[in-house]
Amino acid sequence: MRKIGIVGAGAFGTALATALATDGRNVVLVDRDPERAATMEESRLNPRLPGHVIPDGVKVTGEFALLDGAEAVLLAVPTQALAGFLSREGGLLPAAPLVSCAKGADRETGMLPSEIIASHVPEAGVAVLTGPGFAAEIAAGKPTALTLAARAPGLGQGLQTLLSTRTLRLYRTDDVTGAELGGALKNVVAIACGLVIGAGLGESARAAIMTRGFAEMRRYAAALGARPETLVGLSGLGDLALTSTSPLSRNFSFGRALGAGETPPEGQTVEGIATAGAIADKAALLGIDMPITRMVAAIVTRRITVGEAAEALLARPLKEEL
Repeated sequence: MRKIGIVGAGAFGTALATALATDGRNVVLVDRDPERAATMEESRLNPRLPGHVIPDGVKVTGEFALLDGAEAVLLAVPTQALAGFLSREGGLLPAAPLVSCAKGADRETGMLPSEIIASHVPEAGVAVLTGPGFAAEIAAGKPTALTLAARAPGLGQGLQTLLSTRTLRLYRTDDVTGAELGGALKNVVAIACGLVIGAGLGESARAAIMTRGFAEMRRYAAALGARPETLVGLSGLGDLALTSTSPLSRNFSFGRALGAGETPPEGQTVEGIATAGAIADKAALLGIDMPITRMVAAIVTRRITVGEAAEALLARPLKEEL
């Protein structure tokens, strides 16, 4: 029986565990809170993923030792918590490939999740799992296609086989930078789209923000060495289309509430908030024009209002579409 480890029993980690516990796979899902893990193991329910029963093929635990023997360990830890987790507990992980399931850029360092993992566990093979997939739909077995990025061909092929199921289809790439930047940047654009809809600026404005935001995504990714075709794949355009249009998207919902003058829901990980600041800072240092990202970073930190941002964007000089 093949064994897969997952660290992080939030909605996405639990959904992946549920999807992967098929076809004879044994999944160990580690929650960093042992008491919460014990409750989930007994009840077979996770309040962060309501309506889905954790299958018998998943062992929920707070013990990292039970990861021993896993062919791969998926890290479903939020980007902003990843460095701290690896500093404290990276030594408890087994000698197996580590697969980042986080999206975003670290606010303090600007590092992407794969870079954070490599800096703390340099001996591990590192891959990235990203793309358009909502936790509830993955757990329900609805068809989902994601990107698996790994620089080493053998690692990518092995993980693609290990982590694909009848309903979870993985497409492989060696462009780790492009895959991660697509997943990070689309959250910023999704917040912007939510702001537009929440402020009542209309669907045409959302389409404009999505399109010009995608241009920013490609421009920034190209400057960092990503391949253009990666950004038009699942991890870029595909994820952007999902998160910029669906109320199930935490980033879109956050932006919509903010744009409407409401208090956004608490207790949810909204990756685009910190990522907007990190990317805006780095883009400024590199001289990359990122007006939408810059405006989102200013709005979420309450430095400007949505109305002021809209006026500033509309006042930009007329130019060719690039």
